[in-house]
Amino acid sequence: MKLDDFDFDLPRELIATRPAHPRSSARLLLSEGGGIEDRHVSDLPLILRPGDVLVLNDTKVIPARLTGHRHRQTLQGEAVAKIEVTLLEPAAEGWRALAKPMRKLQVGEVIRFGDRLSAEVAEIDGDGLRLIFDAEGDAFDAALAEVGAMPLPPYIAALRAPDAQDHEDYQTVWAERQGAVAAPTASLHFDRPLLDALRERGVEFVHVTLHVGAGTFLPVKVEDVTTHRMHAEWGEVSADAAARINRAKAEGRRIIPVGTTALRLIESAASADGQMQAFQGTTDIFIYPGYQFRVTDGLMTNFHLPKSTLLMLVSSLVGRDKILEIYAHAIGDGYRFFSYGDASLLLPK
Repeated sequence: MKLDDFDFDLPRELIATRPAHPRSSARLLLSEGGGIEDRHVSDLPLILRPGDVLVLNDTKVIPARLTGHRHRQTLQGEAVAKIEVTLLEPAAEGWRALAKPMRKLQVGEVIRFGDRLSAEVAEIDGDGLRLIFDAEGDAFDAALAEVGAMPLPPYIAALRAPDAQDHEDYQTVWAERQGAVAAPTASLHFDRPLLDALRERGVEFVHVTLHVGAGTFLPVKVEDVTTHRMHAEWGEVSADAAARINRAKAEGRRIIPVGTTALRLIESAASADGQMQAFQGTTDIFIYPGYQFRVTDGLMTNFHLPKSTLLMLVSSLVGRDKILEIYAHAIGDGYRFFSYGDASLLLPK
């Protein structure tokens, strides 16, 4: 399996830089049993069956992009350098982060992010640095909300800077457990009226948590994709969530994760015979064609980057040739791609 097997050409103008408003007005490409239909996310109550289970990731994105200044005393006086920081994940002490320009930092120096927040550089290595902030708990959350910007994906940040609207747009309406530095973007299409309509239809919701890391945007650099090493992310499936999924499976009801993050988590938590287990810890599961799904019956997801692990994941669900056909249709019909783009609902035979 070669990396070029998962390539396609995408016109730049199809990269969405803002989401649809209202959220559920986004387009939805439905592929059910091999067919292709053009629908809208608001049609989900007409498409899904009573008893279907949507698995939702309740992670909450933190405003992980920070701009600060490092002050250093030199023989010529005080030298000030602008430093851009992206938080990656909590460490045993402090936070793992990336900084730009890294060469302007030394261990022990302090970066100040306005008047309310600063951080000491505790460690620098080849993968970034570790920062220890001068605030913790609620005080840290409040300061971060004031000085931080939402960590838009690189392909959006290259086209425009994040702004105040992204604090709302780049967060799901059910976000609860803080810790992600990227959004579970398929979930961004749901609003309260749609959730109410789905409940009335008899669709069941099960919440799980996977804190999406910046590694989700890392490119695949190996030609033989089976040798790619996935990044690890922390997740949790409660005993109640596992029991509800098991009950639905036993009753013949469909399990449909909303987003690849929810899918990867429930597949990580399932035993070889398809029984869900309570789970808490990190997962680095890599799903590519040939994978035998244990729990998943379908998937709602956005349109993914060429040569990405997420494109390999959806190829494993419906087949590589079918995915390339779906993507060719989406491009030809002007669907909007990536995090703020339109969605697909993949229901294989």
